[in-house]
Amino acid sequence: MNTKYIVLSIILLVLVACSSQQEAVIETKPFGLSNVEQLTFEGDNGEAYWGPRGEQIIFQSKRNGDACDKIYIMNADGSDQHRVSPELGANTCSYFSMDKDRIIFASTFGVVDSCPPRPKPQGNKYLWPLFPYDIYSAKPDGTDLIRIRQNDGYDAEPTVSFLTGKVIFTSEIDDDLELFTMNIDGSDVKRITNRLGYDGGPYFSPKADKIIWRAWYPDNAEDSLRWKENMALNQVEAVPLSIYVMDVDGKNQIRLTNNGATNWAPSWHPDGQHVVFSSNMDDWNEEAHAYGHNFEIYMINIDGTGLARLTTNSYFDSFPMFSPDGKYIAFASNRDADNPRATHIFKAEWND
Repeated sequence: MNTKYIVLSIILLVLVACSSQQEAVIETKPFGLSNVEQLTFEGDNGEAYWGPRGEQIIFQSKRNGDACDKIYIMNADGSDQHRVSPELGANTCSYFSMDKDRIIFASTFGVVDSCPPRPKPQGNKYLWPLFPYDIYSAKPDGTDLIRIRQNDGYDAEPTVSFLTGKVIFTSEIDDDLELFTMNIDGSDVKRITNRLGYDGGPYFSPKADKIIWRAWYPDNAEDSLRWKENMALNQVEAVPLSIYVMDVDGKNQIRLTNNGATNWAPSWHPDGQHVVFSSNMDDWNEEAHAYGHNFEIYMINIDGTGLARLTTNSYFDSFPMFSPDGKYIAFASNRDADNPRATHIFKAEWND
């Protein structure tokens, strides 16, 4: 980066739902990020999530010649980066337990110990592979590895409530992807969603009374058939994603974004009234009649109002997560000037 201090003035967009469109009213709000600090400097890195006390960050990285991701832990200042997942297989979606005595993550270890093959390209379509992940638990140093969720299909995207210790995750069932909860040992599995389409990226609210997640649901026969065909091929085709919030039991579902873009990677502000997420909503290409690849970080109220853009640049910014005390945001970005094609983990102070 060219400067250590970045203060971003943000435009607050208050969204009012009107059929399938949202009309924006512009106001100025003093939100911003400052003291942006790069924490990783090697490999490709992503999905960096704070521990319950904000002292450490767990993340995934492809480095040291690895062909697929492994799980690493580092201190909040970026020091002591070390691998904690198996050396074999693809690994993703890691998180600390509420007492920080365990970590959980998804891995193909024991099923496909090599890096699983990616889907065959289909023109310009971006396809996300549904690797045969299972969910594992381990001690923070990677020992005492236990498979806590085993399924024939995809089981991944687990996160943990730091209040109750419950785990929420995405699982493949009946050729569909749905949200489930369970205990940290894999017991007491409960299904939360039940609708054709993609449900993923779930997080419990700080009070564990609500869930935020990303979703796409086909609304016609053609899209339903396309979804089922892709599921049969163990892949997800890039589709518009929206951010939703619901009660912890799956009731009172509210759609927060409805803009036709890809809105994903949501997580909570510690006050439980706002969520942050990543979106390409402001990168519309009129000539291609499609949204581009410039993802920025946004904040929105849990009633769907008060949309605010938190980053403004030409880089990929995603996977935002507030530290438990709300003083920092960790996120992944391509803003490393020396390695613009690499994704690294950054930390910024939050000006509320």
